[in-house]
Amino acid sequence: MLFYIVDDDDGTRAMLAEIVEDGDLGVVVGESVDGSMLDEQLFILKKADILLIDLLMPIKDGIATVHDIKPIFTGKIIMISQIESKELIGQAYSHGVSYFITKPINKIEVLSVLKNVIESIHLEKSVHNIHQLAGNVLQDNFILKENNPSEQNHTSHAQFLLSELGIVGENGYQDLLDIIDYLFKYEKEETFKDGIPHLKDIYLRLAQEKRGGSPQSGELNREIKASEQRIRRAIYHSLTHFASLGLNDFMNPSFENYASRFFDFDIVQKKMNEIKNKKSLPSSQIRVNTKKFIQVLYFETQRLMSGL
Repeated sequence: MLFYIVDDDDGTRAMLAEIVEDGDLGVVVGESVDGSMLDEQLFILKKADILLIDLLMPIKDGIATVHDIKPIFTGKIIMISQIESKELIGQAYSHGVSYFITKPINKIEVLSVLKNVIESIHLEKSVHNIHQLAGNVLQDNFILKENNPSEQNHTSHAQFLLSELGIVGENGYQDLLDIIDYLFKYEKEETFKDGIPHLKDIYLRLAQEKRGGSPQSGELNREIKASEQRIRRAIYHSLTHFASLGLNDFMNPSFENYASRFFDFDIVQKKMNEIKNKKSLPSSQIRVNTKKFIQVLYFETQRLMSGL
């Protein structure tokens, strides 16, 4: 990935460049100390995949800069801000900013945001390639069954969703993809005439495919329990991800689109309060609903595939 950094603070630019390069995330192809200087750097900027830009700068601020370069720059934009004005943050999102990073710079936060953005870029390219391939197939007079989800690549759409949910890189990531794949195959064969299978049946079937053996097998049971734990941890990580987004900005598009769909909102609020107060609540007060999460993930994948 190619990065461009705009910030009037020399230390911040140096720190961001160090995080990018030390984390093997890509290469910083250019830097500027103010948005007003980008007019002379457009040739380099257009090559960048990700722009990191400060909100407040002395001559031309981040929002004005993003507004001016948007017709030219097609990459992802991450804004860096030391203020928490919801009005300014809302303006930034309306101009195409994807994420916010708060000052003072926290290395863990920056790495997490950059990895999510990079994964999002990869998945968008994957989905674009799929659509392009589908178009080529149509041009060659093959029939694409657009109304049949099994004829489309549900995996790429599920991967995109998991990226939006902050789960990419978690141990339960592949388990969730395996479940989505199983559900698409199951719906094709059984048409969900008796509803979505019980979770225990899904875990059992996937464990048998991975390990083999009878339901009484000790190794099989261990695989089922391990998968359940990985998935719960991944879902809990997603809850923490959304709670953090909500605390930083309640109007964050990912927070607005997904938090209340995948989680009961009172649970999200409890997690937000836990993070805000820096005081852990008993696990019994913050329980994630695994079945609901998986069902929503499946139906949201279908919705993405249909283009709705």
